[in-house]
Amino acid sequence: MPATRSAGVLLHRTRDGVVEVLIGHMGGPFWARKDAAGWSIPKGEAGPGEEPFAVALREFAEELGSPVPAEVFRDLGELRVSSGKLLTVWAAEGDLDAGTCVSNTFTMEWPPRSGRQQEFPEIDRAAWFPVDVAREKLVKGQVPFLDRLLAALAAGG
Repeated sequence: MPATRSAGVLLHRTRDGVVEVLIGHMGGPFWARKDAAGWSIPKGEAGPGEEPFAVALREFAEELGSPVPAEVFRDLGELRVSSGKLLTVWAAEGDLDAGTCVSNTFTMEWPPRSGRQQEFPEIDRAAWFPVDVAREKLVKGQVPFLDRLLAALAAGG
């Protein structure tokens, strides 16, 4: 069985010489009280035959409520994350008001075994963080993309 594939966009900007990234806090009851390792690069699953870059652009727009405010993208490659999924990420330099981000939602039974369906945002808030802070915020499997971003920026490519 082939691995599930996901794709996303890591938006970045530089403020006072510090590289910052825009990430989202995962929504829903399991993540509500988790801050460290409770944030994610805006991303989502690819369906059969979908191109990863198209998925990355779609998921950014769905999870943050805005298209990616950039035209130039840098491929940061692919990683197998702890869930076993293959995640491909592109970096883009741009700016977006994190306070205006509004995510799409998902439905799940909550509380468990209650028979009640509730709707939750996929991303309940977004924020800009310096890369050093983002290392603590991101789920661990996505942290290597921060190193790839910094290496690409240092190389000037």
